Amino acid sequence: MNGPSASFGRAVAAIDAANADDPFTLIVDGDALPKEQTHAEMMSRWVRELNPDASEELLLAARAHHIRRWMIPRSTFPAGRSAYLRWRRALHSVHAELTAAILEECGYPRSSVERVAALVAKADLLQAGDPDAQTLEDALSLVFFDTQLEPLLDDLDDRQLRRALGRTWRKMSPGGQAAARGLDLSDRAIETLARLVDGFADE
Repeated sequence: MNGPSASFGRAVAAIDAANADDPFTLIVDGDALPKEQTHAEMMSRWVRELNPDASEELLLAARAHHIRRWMIPRSTFPAGRSAYLRWRRALHSVHAELTAAILEECGYPRSSVERVAALVAKADLLQAGDPDAQTLEDALSLVFFDTQLEPLLDDLDDRQLRRALGRTWRKMSPGGQAAARGLDLSDRAIETLARLVDGFADE
């Protein structure tokens, strides 16, 4: 990737500012940090690690993927899988709209704005084999394993874990799966992940 454009730093700062008043926190190494801001920083790091030549559009999509996610709580939709999927689609739409507005204000051309918005909105790009969408999915999955696997071990039984982790694992590329196997997790989480994902290969 060439050096970032003059607009890149302004856009990242604006995205971070939009996430600064997150009412939710994430515990990382014992510190309580703004959840979506921390997720965004982790996504940025993973995208750069998975694809050192990542485009500016991909890096912006990684930074903005969950921008102001708390605006539409899960509780605003009924229980159940179909309602959950409607909630996710609503979130994707809001994320894309907020991101597009920031990029336009920072002077990005329409083609870049539309590309980033499509990546943030998950506009069927993963299913179409888009490599940037796959990198984002891998990064998102790695952040999920890194931040949520440990709590899930206490909250879900083995069957529920297999279902939850299986959905994530099957969407990852071989490179993303290899990175997941190398995560710095607790012995318990490493054993559980290894046991379950080895079983996915036989299904």
